[in-house]
Amino acid sequence: MAHTIHVDIVSPEGQLFSGEASMVFVPAREGELGIAPRHAPLLTTLKAGEVRVQSGGEEHDFFVGGGTIEIQPYAVTVLADTAVRAHDLDEAAAIEAKKRAEDAIRERTDKLELAEAQSELVRAAAQLRAIERLRKKR
Repeated sequence: MAHTIHVDIVSPEGQLFSGEASMVFVPAREGELGIAPRHAPLLTTLKAGEVRVQSGGEEHDFFVGGGTIEIQPYAVTVLADTAVRAHDLDEAAAIEAKKRAEDAIRERTDKLELAEAQSELVRAAAQLRAIERLRKKR
């Protein structure tokens, strides 16, 4: 019998995924983290990027804008600040958000606005990387 781990991906908008998986990949703050069944307990933060859930021979792709992940030996809970199914990402909107963020960084109005613009630039760039990876998978 194959070992699995239960995965829940939730955001303030609702639950995006709940099910069993053989492997989960997340964009942890310190780099990509691969989670297999019986993983050691861990609580860490996520950066903007792609969450990949391998289940039953297929892969489910999601984009998170950051958040927290709790890992237990037989359960993974992703509490995302924002989340969307990767195939629902809007490339035109991500390109426009990246351009707006780059413009705001160039204007350098105040420290708070600069930090917000840098954060938006990171999210938009991560979305574009996820879109490109999905394009290559197809």
